[in-house]
Amino acid sequence: MAYRSLDEITVEQIKATGIPSSEAEGLHGELTAIIRKQGSSGPGAWRSISRGLLKPNLPFAFHQMMYYGCYKDFESATPPAWMPELEDAVLTNIGQVLERHGKVILGSKYKDPISNFSDFQEFSVSNPEVYWNLVFEDMQISFYVPPAQIVREHTSYPGGQWLPGASINVAANCLQVNDKKGPDDVVLIWKDEECDSLPVQSMTLKELQAEVWLVAHAIDALGLVKGSSIAIDMPMTVTAVIIYLAIVLAGYVVVSIADSFAPTEISTRLILSEAQAIFTQDYIVRAKKVLPLYRKVIDAHAPLAIVIATSGSIITSLRAGDMSWHDFLGRVEHCKDNVYSAVKKPIDAFSNILFSSGTTGEPKAIPWTHATPLKAAADAWSHMDIRKGDVVAWPTNLGWMMGPWLVYASLLNGSAMALYNGSPLGLGFAKFVQDAKVTMLGVVPSIVRAWKNTNCTADLDWSTVRCFSSSGEASSVDEYLWLMGRAHYRPVIEYCGGTEIGGGFASGSLLQPQALAAFSTAAMGCSLFILDSNGIPLPQNTPAIGELALFPKLFGASTTLLNADHYAVYFEGMPLWKETQLRRHGDEFERTTDGYYRAHGRADDTMNLGGIKVSSVEIERICNGVDEEILETAAIGVPPAGGGPEQLFVAVVFKVDNSSEENLDRLKVSFNSALQKKLNPLFKVSVVVAVPALPRTASNKVMRRVLRQQFVKLNSRSKF
Repeated sequence: MAYRSLDEITVEQIKATGIPSSEAEGLHGELTAIIRKQGSSGPGAWRSISRGLLKPNLPFAFHQMMYYGCYKDFESATPPAWMPELEDAVLTNIGQVLERHGKVILGSKYKDPISNFSDFQEFSVSNPEVYWNLVFEDMQISFYVPPAQIVREHTSYPGGQWLPGASINVAANCLQVNDKKGPDDVVLIWKDEECDSLPVQSMTLKELQAEVWLVAHAIDALGLVKGSSIAIDMPMTVTAVIIYLAIVLAGYVVVSIADSFAPTEISTRLILSEAQAIFTQDYIVRAKKVLPLYRKVIDAHAPLAIVIATSGSIITSLRAGDMSWHDFLGRVEHCKDNVYSAVKKPIDAFSNILFSSGTTGEPKAIPWTHATPLKAAADAWSHMDIRKGDVVAWPTNLGWMMGPWLVYASLLNGSAMALYNGSPLGLGFAKFVQDAKVTMLGVVPSIVRAWKNTNCTADLDWSTVRCFSSSGEASSVDEYLWLMGRAHYRPVIEYCGGTEIGGGFASGSLLQPQALAAFSTAAMGCSLFILDSNGIPLPQNTPAIGELALFPKLFGASTTLLNADHYAVYFEGMPLWKETQLRRHGDEFERTTDGYYRAHGRADDTMNLGGIKVSSVEIERICNGVDEEILETAAIGVPPAGGGPEQLFVAVVFKVDNSSEENLDRLKVSFNSALQKKLNPLFKVSVVVAVPALPRTASNKVMRRVLRQQFVKLNSRSKF
């Protein structure tokens, strides 16, 4: 759609967006006054329009008219949708640190937190000792034994050994009373689906301590060897969070399993982690549908299971050796008021095992240590500005990294975690955001798309939101323009990282202008490199597009894998930069002419479907067995022409050509059925294409990147 410049917009055109005549005339008058003062285009005009003229109840078509009209002739491809104000910037976590220490660490060039944010980001990379000590001090992280130093060069650790000699228990830090959180401060807020008209429920820190301590005593009563792995396969409820913290507090290791997984995927993760027990629910209730979960755990041949009864349900039968949640806690009823002494752990001891798909067809088992959560919480501290008094909501699950991230980002920063036990796609969750007075709302684009399509946020008050954050998928400009408009144009902090990073490597900041569907900065403590077509690092801070690589001195990043060679996966074959080997990540990234970053999906043979990374090989393994007519397949993630999350294309080579449209449609249905049953119920094939042969290298490796380029071109022509 072609939009007009602001000074060309008439009252009739405003009315055409669905606004009544009298209101349209008033808005046109306000717009004229803004143009007279700020001009008809550019950031100044947009600042006044977004903060003074646009309201959540106005039709989104009018919001689009204003945004695109304001930037119609703007030279930048990434115009800012939000700009920081100095009076707010100095109150942020980083702003306060810079106001106290800026002149000391940056010298005479320090002016203010906005002007010098990029300088401070570079300082965080070049001076990790100073930066991380400042962060840990401000976050009030407690060590049983302080680290000898922040980072030490070490031949066994590419990027160095972080916090050598330190001992800690990160769950104990979540539960400790300090200046950020008192015993009576609310730390958990929640509501269950179908209870949308009821007030939110809450739990104080003192109450959370008591619950976690009791569960920790009960876990010890199981008689497992300290350090054993214990799985959690259940929705992210208050009970799940209590169990998670208790496992870590008691010196065991959480095994994270998403509640959407099929039995085969559950089994794979239990075997790789050597889990000795598992916490689960009997059922999951979503939109009045009852979905069995304990049955899947049994089918996965899980070890000892502790089964929580879904609200209102009664557990009628259990597998031999398993126990109900009631009986599990009943064994330590005498410990109900007993404090649990946290188990002191070396900083590099495992706290959590998570999983991410590699290119071998088997998920990579990625251990988080007791240091990794500090990276997650520090990202929240620095980029989303989470602090005392905040309420943080992010629909997720402990099976994905954003689940543990949410636990630590909230509790280590003195804020409350807001949990909705139900689908995040409709009015129930949207109203929960209002009722819980959420201040930082995390999303993935598919959730925002559902809200926008149903307009379920209409008439709700999201004015408490200070910022949004987004991860998991590529976002689109229009959907996030709509999202910002629901909260009077609060910024969206785009956040990109990985399970093996413990957080993000690219992000946004409340101290920089934020553009839609773009990252404004490398994460604090992180340095980014874009490789050319020959795999050579291009000069930093210049416009470029190519595969992304990371400088390896990155706090919180993984140093080992349980089922793969860590060096081979992340370092082998990577180029040097100033005699230091870079770390592979695998995303294709662009640095724009005005200094923003944009993500263009995976550069290797993995893709991102609905916020879940999955290898092409995993999908192909299932698709190849769907029909005897198939010789081989190739699975490729293709970004839509208009932006947004990747679509799954499957290229099929037939033994004997049978590429009729009818046959391809039949295969598409079969592929979806098999993938959703055997891999993940959220996966969906968008397009099936017949090809005579798969492009291959001289060593017979499939060149999926070539296919991806071809499909992107076809997609841009709206062929599919």
